Amino acid sequence: MARTASKAKIPSEASKEEALKITKEQIRKKYGDGSIMRLGDEDSALDVEVIPTGALALDAALGIGGVPRGRIVEIYGPESSGKTTLSLQIVAEAQALGGVAAFIDAEHALDPVYAAKIGVDIDELLISQPDTGEQALEICDMLVRSNAVSCIVIDSVAALVPRAEIEGEIGDASVGLQARLMSQALRKLAGSLSKSNTCCIFINQLREKIGVMFGSPETTTGGRALKFFSSVRLDIRRIETIKVDGGAVGNRVRVKVVKNKCSAPFRQAEFDIMYGTGISREGNILDMAVDEKIVTKSGSWYTYGDERLGQGREAAKNALVESPALRREIENKVRAAIGLPVEYDDDDAFTLADVPAGAFTGSENLADSAVTEGSAAE
Repeated sequence: MARTASKAKIPSEASKEEALKITKEQIRKKYGDGSIMRLGDEDSALDVEVIPTGALALDAALGIGGVPRGRIVEIYGPESSGKTTLSLQIVAEAQALGGVAAFIDAEHALDPVYAAKIGVDIDELLISQPDTGEQALEICDMLVRSNAVSCIVIDSVAALVPRAEIEGEIGDASVGLQARLMSQALRKLAGSLSKSNTCCIFINQLREKIGVMFGSPETTTGGRALKFFSSVRLDIRRIETIKVDGGAVGNRVRVKVVKNKCSAPFRQAEFDIMYGTGISREGNILDMAVDEKIVTKSGSWYTYGDERLGQGREAAKNALVESPALRREIENKVRAAIGLPVEYDDDDAFTLADVPAGAFTGSENLADSAVTEGSAAE
């Protein structure tokens, strides 16, 4: 007589839950608390903490109010487009929130006087000017693992020269050395950044591919690893020179959010970078206030309520510079209109603890008037 195969016993829902509970306890016992949890648990971080960029339009374009903490951010663009200025502005905002910031100057070109004018507290800024790419990335990794740094800027990826290339002679072939260096470093950094809640900003330069007939020939240095590991990629470019009385006083720049894991990508923002002072906060507020119908523009005159701000954009900007209370009032109305948290008065300290829960979630759709759709592709 043939033997019949016995059917496997299907566990009940109660036994499945019990088995899962035992398994989770074993994982926590072996790898520590927080190694596994349900996403809906109170201890799990659903909201992304951010550091403002200093430009309201860019905060809105990012969809979460700034650059995310615990993630990797890449800022790239042509020469003299404002990459370092934007990074230093983020450093200043991180310090204003009570955090510690570090600047790894691989290019050996940081201007501390200009950084101070932007708003960076250079007395408290940690700075390193490493000799090799390995040294720079190892210093970055040690700072991240200290859990004491809020923001780290590496300027730039192109200047992270592998030790083998420095010790060799000019003209020696060094194919793929920098790409391998970046790939290994980013694998180590990604997990540490998430645990320490540190924002790591890589500034990158552009290169051109040879023989490209269709599409953009532009590419960034350091291989593809940084493109994959970055949660946010920003493409910044100068689009106009700002002139007053025939003399150049600043640049108008456009930033495209080429990649965004925290909100909708492919948005873009425009703002002014003034020579010697950095991002023009007043100019950005004025532009967005006009878009949101908070400030009225009639011809060349700008009017707020019954008060005339000035004739011409630069005159209206100067009116906001000379009246901080008026600037703060208009800024708060703009922030409320686009869904960003309203700033407190200057007498009150504004920290990340003051941000309401859920204010910076990637699912928010900020005002369409604050951002426009871009066509950039990763």
